[in-house]
Amino acid sequence: MVHRPPAGKIIDLVYFNAGGGHRAAAAALEAVIREQGRPWRVRSVNLFEALDPRGVFRRTTGMAPEIYYNARLKRGWTLGLAQELKVLQALIRLSHKSLVAQLRRHWLATRPDLVASLVPNFNRAMYGALTALPHVPFVTILTDLADYPPHFWIEPQQMQHLICGTPRAVAQAQAAGYDDRHVHPTTGMIIRPDFYGGPDIDRAAEMGSLGLDPDRPTGIVLFGGHGSRVMRGIARRLADTQLILVCGHNAALEAQLRAMPAAAPRLVLGFTTEIRRYMRVSDFFIGKPGPGSLSEAIQQGLPVIVARNAWTMPQERYNTDWVAENHAGVVLESFKSIRGAVAGVIAGLEGYRADVRRIHNRAIFEIPQILDRILQGADMRPEGRAPRPARVASRIPTAAAPRTCETSAPASAAPCARRFDTADRA
Repeated sequence: MVHRPPAGKIIDLVYFNAGGGHRAAAAALEAVIREQGRPWRVRSVNLFEALDPRGVFRRTTGMAPEIYYNARLKRGWTLGLAQELKVLQALIRLSHKSLVAQLRRHWLATRPDLVASLVPNFNRAMYGALTALPHVPFVTILTDLADYPPHFWIEPQQMQHLICGTPRAVAQAQAAGYDDRHVHPTTGMIIRPDFYGGPDIDRAAEMGSLGLDPDRPTGIVLFGGHGSRVMRGIARRLADTQLILVCGHNAALEAQLRAMPAAAPRLVLGFTTEIRRYMRVSDFFIGKPGPGSLSEAIQQGLPVIVARNAWTMPQERYNTDWVAENHAGVVLESFKSIRGAVAGVIAGLEGYRADVRRIHNRAIFEIPQILDRILQGADMRPEGRAPRPARVASRIPTAAAPRTCETSAPASAAPCARRFDTADRA
């Protein structure tokens, strides 16, 4: 029997605007599905708008639900987020019935053929809502390098599919009771398709057009879509290093960095959609260990310098272990040590570049193929849903113990595995 690609299917990609990475991943996936010419109708669904279609929360509080979270990121107020996450998850559990009811109404009215979640914490509620449409497969696409259990990305024993970008996430899914038919590995995280390929550039000419010196090593400093106050300390400590500082939607930080004296050329930017352009003229990346920024930098061949301490967001802590395990850069306890780290990366730049080149991420092109196979499998089953996974293993792996590295050794050296007990902030 010949199975033809499902045509005319409606695919819902569920995102929210907390942090910006989930929406970016959904937009990138929609773009590559369109570029591949797949015969699907793709809808990007803002989860909070589906839960509150009349905007009651915004009218009552004067803000969207994610505004408070994004404001905290903008100010660098990330200490204590692990404890607040537990409170949020408890509130989600208490609201489970109402969340399921509202999402069920949404999907009964809009009738998708497949729902792919690119958000954490709400996957149990989405799965519960879709029991009203048992022919509709439910897929969770992890946009973090690993889960942060319990109840973050992977919910045990749901009749669904999981798309995982690292062996660590695959192991966590298997420990939660999912078998190989429902765990779909990819080679990395979703990044925009325009980070791949494209014509070569004249780096010297491009740097000259940006007011930068092509003979100086250049670092790009990026802390997500809202920047971070930590960037001020980095800029001050690296006054003699050529930097591109991307502040995102943080006009106050942009103004402060423009006003700071520097002994080397410096480019300060606000929000830009040309991150790849600036990464292509850079030699190394400095920033928070977010999965999107790390993956974009590594795709452009840049070794990374990140920090792991009490202010690191809980779901991003494993990412620093991944950096060390893959020899992709340096992990610090604090950006107060940034001068030594930059000196070490510059001294061992060729070794770091060679290690980074060994990382091949094609996830953005792999995921549409996975979704196509899931759709074909749903068409072959009367009920549509994946069979119930096997019994949950006794323990789900969590992130490994902290690793930090404050050394100028080249990336080809063994990763540092020293624990730290105190954490300070730049």
